[in-house]
Amino acid sequence: MSDVTLRGLIKRYGEVEVIHGVDLDIEDGEFVVFVGPSGCGKSTLLRMIAGLEETSDGQIRIGAHDVTRADPADRGVAMVFQTYALYPHMTVEENMGFGLKMTGHKSAEIKDKVREASRILKLDDYLKRKPKALSGGQRQRVAIGRAIVRGPEVFLFDEPLSNLDAELRVDMRVEIARLHKEIGATMIYVTHDQVEAMTLADKIVVLRAGNIEQVGAPMDLYRDPDNRFVAGFIGSPAMNFVGGSAADGGVIAPGLGAETIAAPARLPTPGTEVILGLRPQHMGIVPGDSHAVDLVEKLGGVSYAYLIAATGDRLVVELREDDPTPRPGERVGLRVDASRAMLFNAQTERRIR
Repeated sequence: MSDVTLRGLIKRYGEVEVIHGVDLDIEDGEFVVFVGPSGCGKSTLLRMIAGLEETSDGQIRIGAHDVTRADPADRGVAMVFQTYALYPHMTVEENMGFGLKMTGHKSAEIKDKVREASRILKLDDYLKRKPKALSGGQRQRVAIGRAIVRGPEVFLFDEPLSNLDAELRVDMRVEIARLHKEIGATMIYVTHDQVEAMTLADKIVVLRAGNIEQVGAPMDLYRDPDNRFVAGFIGSPAMNFVGGSAADGGVIAPGLGAETIAAPARLPTPGTEVILGLRPQHMGIVPGDSHAVDLVEKLGGVSYAYLIAATGDRLVVELREDDPTPRPGERVGLRVDASRAMLFNAQTERRIR
């Protein structure tokens, strides 16, 4: 297996630049997830590493080799796509071994590699079936098996679970995590689903508009985001944000229904506009009338109350199983854990620490 190094990576389509000088180091054996909203450039960046998109400028290294201009087949990568792309007339065994057959490998070698991939992915009982006889999750495991038999230096996954239903997505997340643990390969995974990113990654790369916003371990990004975008993107439900202004000893935030919130960070000059961020679990409902209850989602052990402040700010508050559950239309007060709040510059949206 190999590490992956990106230096000054740029992608242009005509006059339009969509990837803007990306620098990134991916260590040997690391599971890295590219995450971000639709159109942020994560799939384009993955396809550049694979060689399916030409690099306009910059350098891509896989292991000791500069592969920036190398053909996809010469990069030592294998890619698993959102669509399974299986041959319907071939069995599972034939689909998994087809790539090796086309490159002239001997039948005995192909059989051994397919059997090993089948063992890892628990496909032994399905080798003689054709794709139409498989579930969506089984088809995706076959597509992953096809990549495994090639013995690549780097695995690339482009939203491989998008076509699966919710239950299968959970099952396949577990399968992919187990696969990484067993074979120890370098894996780069693209998703727009931050839950997938949080549960799978050793390291998350948060992208926006062709730029890297922040790189780090999942919980590091969750607990210590560099800016409002990362704070709002990592975590489900998303962080609440309300406008406020710095004051002596705290922040005035009318959207929270409080006179002054104790300062969670070094405060700028009094009167400076700031953005206050609080996660739903760091807020609670108390008697009062500062907020109107718009909706309550009851999910069993946890519920989420959607509130509207007099300022028009919308907030989500987490309620535990034993907490009183308000009704839509009811008016309530708000309790906040000021020690868990985060402050952001209102102009740059950078974190104030």
